[in-house]
Amino acid sequence: MDRDGDASPPSHTAESAAFFQLVQRRERGKLKVYVGSAAGVGKTYRMLTEAHALKARGVDVVVGFIETHGRAETAALIGDLEMVPRRRIGYRGASLEEMDVDAVIARRPTVVLVDELAHTNVPGSKNRKRWEDVIEILNAGINAICAVNVQHLESLNDVIRETLGVTVRETVPDWVIAQADQVVNIDLSAEDLRQRLAEGKIYGREKVPSALENFFTAENLTTLRELALREVASSVDRTREEIVRREEGRRAAPRSADRIMVAMSSDPPRTASLLRRASRIAGRLNSDWYCVYVQTPNERADRIDATVQRRLVDNIQRAQSMGAVVVKLEDEDAAHAIRKFAHDEGVRLIILGSTRRSRWHRLLHGSVVDALLKDPGGLDILIVDSEREEPEGTLA
Repeated sequence: MDRDGDASPPSHTAESAAFFQLVQRRERGKLKVYVGSAAGVGKTYRMLTEAHALKARGVDVVVGFIETHGRAETAALIGDLEMVPRRRIGYRGASLEEMDVDAVIARRPTVVLVDELAHTNVPGSKNRKRWEDVIEILNAGINAICAVNVQHLESLNDVIRETLGVTVRETVPDWVIAQADQVVNIDLSAEDLRQRLAEGKIYGREKVPSALENFFTAENLTTLRELALREVASSVDRTREEIVRREEGRRAAPRSADRIMVAMSSDPPRTASLLRRASRIAGRLNSDWYCVYVQTPNERADRIDATVQRRLVDNIQRAQSMGAVVVKLEDEDAAHAIRKFAHDEGVRLIILGSTRRSRWHRLLHGSVVDALLKDPGGLDILIVDSEREEPEGTLA
C-alpha cells in the first residue's frame, strides 16, 4: 500500500521506470514531485520505495533530507540508502539540522531525495527555502525526487484559507511544480487517512483528538484530495501536450489569445491575492502572464515614501517568484498604458483589485478600475474582491 510508515518491501513501479529513463540524461537535473492531499498519505513511503527500486537498477541514489516525523517504520524504510550528512545550524540557543546543499552537490549523486519541499530553512542557511535548495541541486545536473502537500502551493493559498479556514505560511511557487518532469499524486481516501491518524500512524496519540476535530475532518480531507487530483491532472495535461508537440516536431502553439495580466498599483492592499489568482488562471490555461505596474508622475521614487517603495519591491519579487513577467511602464494615464500593453502583448484578461477609495475621491481624482471598466478596449476585466477578512487559523 502507498502509505507513509508501512514497511512494505520496495517494488519496481512504472513511475520509477519512467524516471529511470529520465535520469539517464545528464543535462540539468530532472525533477519528480510526489503531491499528496495531507500528511500521512504516503509520499515519503513512495519516495523511499522508488529510491530502493532505482538503486536496484544501479542508480546512485542518496538521501538529502527525509522527514520521518518520528515514525519508526519510515525510518526503517531508509534501510541501506546513503544519507548525506545534514548541516547543523545554531539558532536561538538550539542546534538545528538542515539539508547540506553544498555537500549534496559535492557528492554528485545521480538522484537525491528531498522531503518537505515547502520547508523554510533555519536562518543562516544557504537558501531561505528548501525548494530553492532543490533548484540549486537541479542546476548542478543532479536529479531530485521531492514531496509536497497540495495546500502548500502558492496559488492555492486563498482557496485553502477560504475553504478550510487556515492560512498556510509555508508555500512553494507553482512554477516549481510546473517545471517538474513528473508529478505523481499519492491518493488516499479521507476515511482511510482519518483511520491512519486514529491509529497513531501520523501524529503522536496526544495530538490525534485535536487533529481529527480540526484539520483532519472528512470535509477538509475530501476538499484537499480533490485539489490534489486536479493539480496533478493539469500537470499531466501540460506534459502530454509537450510530449506530443515534441514527437510530432511541431512548434508550441501560439498562446497570445490566452495571456493574462495583473495590473498592480504601487501599494495595493491585497497584491498576494491578485497574484495567486492570476497564477492559478495562467496555470489552468498553460499560458504566459504578466504583472504590470504603471508609474505615474505622482508615483516617482522621489514622491512616494520608503515604506510604499519597500512594499512595491516585495510585491514585484513575489510576482517573479510565482512565474510572472514583471513589466514597469511610465505614463500619465495608467488605464491607457494598461490597455496599450495588453493589446501589444496579446493579453485578453486583465485582473484588478477592487478599489477601496471613496466615491468622492474617485469622482475628483479618477480611478484606474473605473476607467478600464468604462472603456475596456475589447479586453475582459476580472475584479478581485479585496475586502475579505483573514481567518485566525494558521498552518505551517
